[in-house]
Amino acid sequence: MTEPLTLYSYWRSSAAYRVRIGLNLKGLQYRTVPVHLVRNGGEQHAPDYAAANPQKLVPMLEHGQRRMRQSLAILEYVDEVWPDPPLLPGTARRRQRVRELAQVVAADIHPLNNLRVMRFFDQEWNVPQPERDGWMRHWMMEGFAALEALVADSPCTGEFCEGDTPTLADCCLVPQLYNARRFGTDLAPYPTLRRIEAACLALPEFDAARPENQPDAPQA
Repeated sequence: MTEPLTLYSYWRSSAAYRVRIGLNLKGLQYRTVPVHLVRNGGEQHAPDYAAANPQKLVPMLEHGQRRMRQSLAILEYVDEVWPDPPLLPGTARRRQRVRELAQVVAADIHPLNNLRVMRFFDQEWNVPQPERDGWMRHWMMEGFAALEALVADSPCTGEFCEGDTPTLADCCLVPQLYNARRFGTDLAPYPTLRRIEAACLALPEFDAARPENQPDAPQA
């Protein structure tokens, strides 16, 4: 598996952020190709990129000639090809829990506050910005309340979402909390999530994946 890895990413995309964390945890070298989701109406709509990724989203990962889409599918592929260190635990029960936590973010929270949803509210329904932001905060807080209960009340929770090693669940949690802060979401009710986030961000692999550390991030 010596073919090069290329990640099509946007610095502030939480889905791309997940994949960056996973690649870093694996110690894999990859080239980043920025896809600006806002400039000129969004570079993801350019014909070449849209042909490669018909969903017109990021991330997309190229491994040699193979193209992969959807962040969780990418991360599971990476985990199967490069199994050490694992992103999924060793037992079926623990793997189920990690996938459950990851999907609360990736399937329930994130789709409701994705950029294309907000654009539709703005361009098709003329929903004002304060109402759009309120929509995002509401659904993030709904999801975080469930996540907080799932991790705070479980003996499986350790330093991270599952035990004392970062997993797929942590790859999803940290970017969503970053996104929540962008929109002024009150995170005080979720102390366990914030504790796990702090443990993650203390690791160099998570720190290197931060949006502000990406090559396409605006200069301060």
